Amino acid sequence: MSSKIFSVAFFVAIVAAPALATEYVVGDDAGWKLNFDYQKWAGGKQFVIGDKLIFKYTEKTHNVHRVNGTAFQQCMPPADSEALTSGSDVITLATQGRKWYICGVGKHCSNGMKLAITVSAEVYAPAPAPTLASAADKISPWKSCLWMMAAMAVFKMMTTK
Repeated sequence: MSSKIFSVAFFVAIVAAPALATEYVVGDDAGWKLNFDYQKWAGGKQFVIGDKLIFKYTEKTHNVHRVNGTAFQQCMPPADSEALTSGSDVITLATQGRKWYICGVGKHCSNGMKLAITVSAEVYAPAPAPTLASAADKISPWKSCLWMMAAMAVFKMMTTK
């Protein structure tokens, strides 16, 4: 019986681990655009390894460059830097430390299209509870299916002798 419980706990831990990451749409409903305060948006958020930044914008209107601190301050994308241009760019935060992002189109960066964040190795405090509407928007059918399968497996193991 204890090996069944261990197996179920291990399975649930494997399924739950990716669910701990948070997906942040940069700028929330505003997206990646001019005349928005991205530093204010990032304030109070705790970014950790595994979280995802999603830059949403009209394709061919903006782009996203990952840059260093100097390029961020100067609003200069490096010549050897390839811009992300899909209009729905996803960046998984893989390492801790300071991260900088700018729009390299025209003077967009100088006009506020820049984001600097700090990524931590782990969460130090729980994030605020999402509203029902935002929680519903973030539930993926794939994760729901995995959780349902895990719950059914636990139930089956507990009811079989």
